[in-house]
Amino acid sequence: MWDREIRAMAASHAVTAAALFMATVLPAALVRGFSVYGTHLLWLYAASGAVSAASVAVYWLLGVTPSAKRHSVGYKLSRLFRSCLYFFLSCLFFHTVVVLYGAPLIESALETFSLAVLLTSLTTLRCLCVLGPNVQAWIRVFSRHGAMSVWDTALQITVACTLVGAWVGAFPIPLDWDRPWQVWPVSCSLGATVGFLSGLVAAPAWIHYHRKQLTYKCK
Repeated sequence: MWDREIRAMAASHAVTAAALFMATVLPAALVRGFSVYGTHLLWLYAASGAVSAASVAVYWLLGVTPSAKRHSVGYKLSRLFRSCLYFFLSCLFFHTVVVLYGAPLIESALETFSLAVLLTSLTTLRCLCVLGPNVQAWIRVFSRHGAMSVWDTALQITVACTLVGAWVGAFPIPLDWDRPWQVWPVSCSLGATVGFLSGLVAAPAWIHYHRKQLTYKCK
């Protein structure tokens, strides 16, 4: 059971990483002048869309997403609406946090909000896919020893790696190096992406190495 769960997780993470890779390669082949630095916002939204689509599809196909088959159409629509609302609120939350950490309040507001969209796509959307729009479940998962499945643990690791990556990515910005990747918010979004990819690799590896110490049951 453990091996099957870990293989399923590794496969889902590989698909998500491949989607992120294709969001970088395909536009470069189809859009003239496309580059991660030169057309950064275009790449950022392409990456956000690819990760979002891959996450929703993979978790639904694997049956990780909370099932709504036995519920009414009204309940399903309500859950969809709440998920979209949480996504938007998460964008506003990350935007506010980034501004509080020193990003320009009015100048480069579009760039800051775009970074917030990327962070939401890499973190909050995955929580919505695994836990649904259930705040109590989110609090449980991100509290100490709150994970109840391998997917909960994977969320903890990927979210932490993404946020740490975005934070570390901010360090080179004030340095007087005059590099194109120091333009706001290139280094932060690249840091978040690298952190996210690191989390995708680290999560199944960590779970596999510590599976004998984990007390929760496989799904």
